[in-house]
Amino acid sequence: MKKLSEQLSDLSDRAKKTEDVVDAAKAKNRDRLQAQKTQLQKTVRTDQTDVRSKWQELHTAMDGHFAELRTKGEQHKAERDLKRAERNADDAELDAADAIDFAIYALDYAEYAIVDATIARADADDLAAKN
Repeated sequence: MKKLSEQLSDLSDRAKKTEDVVDAAKAKNRDRLQAQKTQLQKTVRTDQTDVRSKWQELHTAMDGHFAELRTKGEQHKAERDLKRAERNADDAELDAADAIDFAIYALDYAEYAIVDATIARADADDLAAKN
């Protein structure tokens, strides 16, 4: 972007050119008017090229910005998916640990029941042998 002083200088130059056009029109100086018209056409073409170039630069910059936003969004989603997967794995591991604890309890209870049944059978057999 140009400095304010440069912009004011450009404005002053353009105002002077406009004054020259008005003076030429008053003097009906056709050659001078034609020269001004040719110069204005060149200026307009240059300005159009500058505008197109700046528009393209802006378009490219915005494309880059949006691509960066998409990339950040995808990274955020990947991180969120990873955290969700880790939570699911942790939950599954806790479920497995609970199932193992239950199985150990069931085996302990089965062992106790077997011992209790064996003792009860031995007591019954002893009584049966005495009778």
